[in-house]
Amino acid sequence: MVKQQIITNDGQLDYYPQWLDQTHAEQLMFIFVHALQWQQETIKMFGREHLSPRLVCWYGDDGVSYRYSGVDHVAKGWHTDLLLLRNRLKMQLSAEFNSVLGNYYRDGNDYMGWHSDNEKALGMNPVIASLSLGVTRRFSLQHKTSKQKFKLDLNSGDLLVMAGELQHHWRHALLKSKLITAPRINLTFRRIIQF
Repeated sequence: MVKQQIITNDGQLDYYPQWLDQTHAEQLMFIFVHALQWQQETIKMFGREHLSPRLVCWYGDDGVSYRYSGVDHVAKGWHTDLLLLRNRLKMQLSAEFNSVLGNYYRDGNDYMGWHSDNEKALGMNPVIASLSLGVTRRFSLQHKTSKQKFKLDLNSGDLLVMAGELQHHWRHALLKSKLITAPRINLTFRRIIQF
């Protein structure tokens, strides 16, 4: 497993290209598109309700819940293939994950705006393992103070690990692209702290 350190200042961003081989990634993409319970949520932004610009699902340990974008999520029990991925990540990264948030981008019109994963339930300096499946999409980061930017094209099977103080100092996004006509799934494994 080859690791590339993309960011080392004000947090840590590690990149593992082809963490899953192409065949395995394609198999999981097919399975997850059809087997996971995707839904399009209504989110509240600036006092108005909007349809989320992507589909989402939430799986994890019994009783794990998570609130973001004004929506409460209660984890569905682990799908077998998600659990196998979680266990492999736990061993390779020496990190605990009790849940996974799935984002399904149907094409380049689906996106994720600029944000930080800094909800209280993630703890002070969370470790978030982000696995890409499907079409290649560009992942963008920007430092909140210096405005320094990074862009990384994530291929099917690539893994990003965000850790340390990254969520305090950096924002990230998956922006729209009219050139993208195929789907992508992003699985972000995380540890939710129950209060």
